Amino acid sequence: MTLKRLSVTNLRNLSAVEIQPGHRVNFIYGANGSGKTSLLEAISILGMGRSFRSHKLRPVIRRGADIMTVFGKLGEGQQDIPVGVQRAISGQATIKVDGVQVNSAAKLAENLPLQLIDSQSFLLLEGAPKVRRQFLDWLVFHVKPNFLLAWKGAQQCIKHRNSLLRRDRIDPLLLAPWDKELAGYSQTVDSLRRECFDSLLETFDHLISEFVPVDGLKLSYYRGWEHATDYLEYLSHHREKDRLLGYTGSGPHRADIKIRIGQDNAAQVLSRGQQKLLVCALRIAQGLVFSKLSQRQCVFLIDDLPAELDSTHRTLLAKWLDQIGCQVFVTGVEKEVLLESWPQTLTEDERTVFHVEQGQVSLG
Repeated sequence: MTLKRLSVTNLRNLSAVEIQPGHRVNFIYGANGSGKTSLLEAISILGMGRSFRSHKLRPVIRRGADIMTVFGKLGEGQQDIPVGVQRAISGQATIKVDGVQVNSAAKLAENLPLQLIDSQSFLLLEGAPKVRRQFLDWLVFHVKPNFLLAWKGAQQCIKHRNSLLRRDRIDPLLLAPWDKELAGYSQTVDSLRRECFDSLLETFDHLISEFVPVDGLKLSYYRGWEHATDYLEYLSHHREKDRLLGYTGSGPHRADIKIRIGQDNAAQVLSRGQQKLLVCALRIAQGLVFSKLSQRQCVFLIDDLPAELDSTHRTLLAKWLDQIGCQVFVTGVEKEVLLESWPQTLTEDERTVFHVEQGQVSLG
């Protein structure tokens, strides 16, 4: 799926912008503060229902405006799918996919799977387990149709179980059905996550030496509770501990990807530059696995490429993106620096250049 048309109204300094992106690499250049990243932000809203830059709505909506709108036309073969997101300063949100109003941003993600590389990407290494869990779940969601139902089921069970655990007295008869249902959902979630992790690991191991040639770098999957223990038994044995905590301490909601060099967390050993390269390798691996398992392509958003990587590694990243053959949106201050990063085999038809100046976008 590619983004064939993008229309943005009242998003930060973009008052009214409409572009027709190319199907391969879209180079977006302009001075700092011109609105380059805001274009990527608009695409992220089309694919996630929210901005990747801010959890708050107020900074995203243009000053003086009450409503922000992003519209796009997605294409795959001869089929076009219109998608739109409207957010009001009051908090009201309207999402439409193919002319039908939907209640979940998951429908956006299904149609426009996105990968983002920006200045905050190193949080994949330094951040809490939730960040890495979400990274893995992105892939599981897109290639395992039954994942979302099982994951939502597990979350609901955990919510009800936690409510019972916070009572003055625990009634085992009330907890038992929730434990059983939670264990069933958790087994499904764990199985699907493990399958996707194994595919991701195989691809990652193939390309990591090109990005970060460091001995002893290993990825491992932690499911959220002891490996050799049946989860239903685990819940039963840890019931008193969970009661004292007031919540379910272990389970699929505690899953993580451990990224280590020897016995140490990779983030504690690698330089910031090496961390960025490791994250790039993880994102590329995920894009490759997604393409292989789904027979589709995701869309890569890369913000301020020259600031994140030196010329050698910009070229390496571009080579792998070219190998995937996906649609890419990449920003930078200088046009030539962006163009020089990509393989010379990129044809005129495969590259589209946009210039952004004070919130206005033109072909450049």
